[in-house]
Amino acid sequence: MQLKVRGGKRLPGEGIERVLIRGTNWIGDVVMTLPAVASIRKTWPRARISVLAKPWVSEVYRLSPDIDDVIVFEEPGRHTGIGGKIRLAGELRGFGFDCAILLQNAVEAAIIARLAGIPLRAGYNSDGRGWLLTHSVRRTKEIRRIHQIEYYTEMVRALGCTPAGREVRLHPGKGCDGLAEMLFARFGIAVNHPLIGIAPGAAYGPAKKWFPERFAAVADRLNDEFGSQAILFGSGGDRESTAEVRRNARRPLIDIAGKTNLKEAISLISRCSLFLANDSGLMHIAGALGVPTIAVFGSTNPVTTSPVGAKSVVIRHPVPCAPCLKPVCPTDFRCMEMIGVEEVYAAGRKLLNDSGSVDSLLPLSGGRNFRGCN
Repeated sequence: MQLKVRGGKRLPGEGIERVLIRGTNWIGDVVMTLPAVASIRKTWPRARISVLAKPWVSEVYRLSPDIDDVIVFEEPGRHTGIGGKIRLAGELRGFGFDCAILLQNAVEAAIIARLAGIPLRAGYNSDGRGWLLTHSVRRTKEIRRIHQIEYYTEMVRALGCTPAGREVRLHPGKGCDGLAEMLFARFGIAVNHPLIGIAPGAAYGPAKKWFPERFAAVADRLNDEFGSQAILFGSGGDRESTAEVRRNARRPLIDIAGKTNLKEAISLISRCSLFLANDSGLMHIAGALGVPTIAVFGSTNPVTTSPVGAKSVVIRHPVPCAPCLKPVCPTDFRCMEMIGVEEVYAAGRKLLNDSGSVDSLLPLSGGRNFRGCN
């Protein structure tokens, strides 16, 4: 797939000392941009690379070894409204960025970069913003149909960045062990049982949610067989979903939805032996951490948003109306109805058995391959 830059010119391979990346606004999208970020780092290995990101995703960018600084876009907060955007642009101007690469697709990102006086401004020509960019990449219909990892990496490749592969690189810091141990104590999580993480929510809408009673049934069967302990993950908005799972389970489940920040949730996910989720941001985090992950897909498209990671399994039944990408199912929800407990349980059982002995499933210190809890 050959994407073209307006005018045929690419970003310079030398002379770039400070790079600003405008990050995406959703956790899953952030994970899928990280290979593009690695490509930017590989292109300018000595440059100082900063990311501008909203507060709720900034922690994921802090986990990347390819990023030097995270600048928080405080909206809601001091950067809200026209005055706030002008204030933000003034703050960015003070950094003296040579180049801005806009992974976020909105015109606002281009306006802020222009107001900040950044001389080189690059990204897709989406949202009618091409005229604000010095290096505008045409966003074709074909590029919107491929996986989001390639969507971002193909853009930076067109700009002249050196390919760095598909790997999502999140690596552990020493502080994560202490944070995880503190959370184990706070929530009564046993260190001598394998942990199964479950994320039954989805911010986009109920069409992405598998049934709480089926999550509960799978958790019960895996807990019975492996002597594991299940933890329910999610934001405050997911509490209704996690509460329903817990009410339907025979065995006690630990519900931490809305009780952790993202850094804390990531430190616990890294200690899980298995993660079961709908198509969601935490699904992408688990896959990127190398945790064996089962992703349940209904209304959305695994071709474009399946989780990364060699140990990730997508469970989906093709139906004529899917992927509809609608937040609420307008018909009979058959895409989720067709996914049964036995199918998901069997996938989880296989992933746990493939991990080896029971001892190897225990949540040992050190987590997996991420960094940033310093």
